[in-house]
Amino acid sequence: MTRQVVVTGMAGLSPIGLDWPMVFESLKAHRSAVQIMPDWKEIDGLRTHLAAPIEDFEVPKHYSRKSIRAMGRVSLLATRATELALEDAGLLGTSHVTDGRMGVAYGSGTGSPTAHQVFFENLHVHKRLKGISSTTYIKMMSHTCVANLGNFFKVKGRIIPTCSACTSGSQGIGYAYESIKYGQQDFMIAGGAEELSVSEAVMFDVLYATSTKNKNPKQTPAPFDKNRDGVVIGEGAATLILENLESAQERGAAIYAELVGYGANSDGEHLTAPAVSGMKQAMLLALEDANLTPEAIGYVNAHGTATEVGDIAESEATWLVFGEHIPISSLKGHIGHTMGGCGALETWMTLHMARENWFAPTLNLNEVDPLCSSIDYIKDEGRQLDVEYMMCNNFAFGGVNTSLIFKKLV
Repeated sequence: MTRQVVVTGMAGLSPIGLDWPMVFESLKAHRSAVQIMPDWKEIDGLRTHLAAPIEDFEVPKHYSRKSIRAMGRVSLLATRATELALEDAGLLGTSHVTDGRMGVAYGSGTGSPTAHQVFFENLHVHKRLKGISSTTYIKMMSHTCVANLGNFFKVKGRIIPTCSACTSGSQGIGYAYESIKYGQQDFMIAGGAEELSVSEAVMFDVLYATSTKNKNPKQTPAPFDKNRDGVVIGEGAATLILENLESAQERGAAIYAELVGYGANSDGEHLTAPAVSGMKQAMLLALEDANLTPEAIGYVNAHGTATEVGDIAESEATWLVFGEHIPISSLKGHIGHTMGGCGALETWMTLHMARENWFAPTLNLNEVDPLCSSIDYIKDEGRQLDVEYMMCNNFAFGGVNTSLIFKKLV
């Protein structure tokens, strides 16, 4: 016996806004968060100087020093997004959070890079332990977000860390969905986060995958565009509160959407080059889980990183599943690639766009790359669409593929 899983709360912190009204305004205005990072110019050999930071995030004053002493920026972003999502769901401060019926499935691509720097600089450069505190490792460990969320909110249910690069957030949502669907938990905190770090830009730079349009930051990244030139790193966090439909109805909770399908797999072919077959199969697995045909999906939110190999493979896989008439767009032109946070942030935005009956265009998509498959790319002014089902796709290094399907209920 399985249970229906619904979204009763959500919140996000993004480079284009710290709540949905701010984000919606930015999307409508075609606002890009990409800017030049002056300090990055000092790094010898680094070709990209571009990123999409969150500029106005402040740690809430009601967070005590003790409660956040083991948190780097990535955990702080995750904690604040989760607090807002729990409040949105009407669950903040209730026994539902702490009685064992709620768990956490949350991810980031890595721990806090700042803590990594402190640790390794003191250990390997200065040859000393001074400067490395008892909380340094907690900030840098790969499951820092999920651990800190469990501790901060006193969650007693299962803890599921997801650390799978660009699918960390979407895997968190998927595993949370399965925990509720199969009766292991009644409620789940789900999502992903990432803090901006030059180390992530370096990682893509050595792969020749970063954008170098340093003189024109607002023109990049450009997913699926003929003249795109690579990834721009961003940061952010988003949290969805999932629960079983019965408990949501009993509480009289507002419901944003039902999560009806999740597909995940491994390419098993290459660590960095995406495989069309793996992407395609992940989408088909999600459709099978949802008991839907491809024709039921009204919109696809693409991973769309603005790399040549990624865009071409993703477009082909999408075409093989849906054909040429599926509306699709990527949000990375607005917010950059938020890495471990992208699956959650882009899902959060997609669910809100569905409620607005308007879907943002792929920013900077001016001329579709002829090597990309012929599908219905949303560009220019966005598009009015009243859809019942939407799919959110994310694909990561290591050949990790995820696909989520939601049903709009309002």
